[in-house]
Amino acid sequence: MMQQAKTNMHVQVVQNQTAGGLAGFKVFENALDNGAQVLGLATGSTPVTIYDELAASDLDFSRLTSINLDEYVGLTADHPQSYHYFMQQHLFNAKPFAHSFVPDGMNPDADEETQLYDALIKANPIDLQLLGLGQNGHIGFNEPGTDPTSTTHKVALTESTIEANARFFDNADEVPRYAYSMGIGSILKAKQILMVAYGAAKADAVAAMLQGPVTPDVPASYLQTHPNVTVILDQAAASKLN
Repeated sequence: MMQQAKTNMHVQVVQNQTAGGLAGFKVFENALDNGAQVLGLATGSTPVTIYDELAASDLDFSRLTSINLDEYVGLTADHPQSYHYFMQQHLFNAKPFAHSFVPDGMNPDADEETQLYDALIKANPIDLQLLGLGQNGHIGFNEPGTDPTSTTHKVALTESTIEANARFFDNADEVPRYAYSMGIGSILKAKQILMVAYGAAKADAVAAMLQGPVTPDVPASYLQTHPNVTVILDQAAASKLN
């Protein structure tokens, strides 16, 4: 079972993040050529070079739908640290979609917001889902121990995440403590998944994701059970693969 699943993990090792951006762009371009209508998007530094390539391209997203993985609870859409804002800056200003969805971080009713987002995903099945990889193997805000069948849920951020984010805010009280995130189960429903990871700090997580057991201790390891995953790595991130 494990070996069969791994044959569906298409790994591509590139020189650097610039080359990774071009390789990721080609995955998006191919998905659109094959009729993709709904794109699942991610934030953070990892996908930026892919978004740069998409923004500079002649691809037309004006009839497509985008659905983002996650958003901080308590940040307005126009807050510079919100994922709404990130997407506007890195992609949507250059390439508007017909419909773009990001969880509403200002909705105080977690049950309502997560159910709305699950309904949205059900009504708009994701054709291609872009993912980054955490150093501990997390995907989205799904930390080790997350139920692999989980759908959209409210997540308490780890202390390390809160501390890392503190530099972006004027005072500690403003730093988000929670996020809304697609669950592992939500992510695995996408027809195709593109996982991107760069840097030596990700090497252990990459090895566990691709060559370790499928386990809640490494949320990204559940990608081994998906039928169509492309993995783009730089040489440092791939350095601990056998």
